[in-house]
Formats: sequence, structure tokens, C-alpha cells
Amino acid sequence: MQLVLYTSSFCEPCAQARSVLAEAGRLVPQAHVIERDVAFENVQAADDGIRITPTVIVLDDSGTEVFRATGVPTLNQVLAAAAKAL
Repeated sequence: MQLVLYTSSFCEPCAQARSVLAEAGRLVPQAHVIERDVAFENVQAADDGIRITPTVIVLDDSGTEVFRATGVPTLNQVLAAAAKAL
């Protein structure tokens, strides 16, 4: 399972989202947290339909998206999505 965080420079909410995903990653050992900066990974961001940062996408092991949040998700939202992805 992947917890993907799309960020951008000077994005204050991105730091909050990063903290939420770090805690989710700590609580769910199967989760792999991946951070992608839209400035450096703009092709991947475009392919994933990213328009706003932060955006969090939770993918199951087959790569299917089970959750997407623009802005800062709550820890409970991420944990519920992680449970769906397992």
C-alpha cells in the first residue's frame, strides 16, 4: 500500500499533511509513504490529475486508488483509507 503526498514549495498545509502521513506510516507498517514535489514530478502529477497541493492519494497493492484528499486529511481519514487498501 502507498500513501502518496503531492507537495509544492512554500506550501504550509503540505507540512501538516506530511505530519499526518508520517504518523499513519508509523501506525500502519505496511504503508509506504511517498512524497512527490509537483515542480520536479510534474508529468506524474499531471497523470494523477493533481491540481492542488497538498493532495494525498492512498493506493492499494495493485495500484488502485482507494482514497484522495485535497488539502490536509485527518489522521482518521488516512487510517480508514489504509484499512480499505489492505
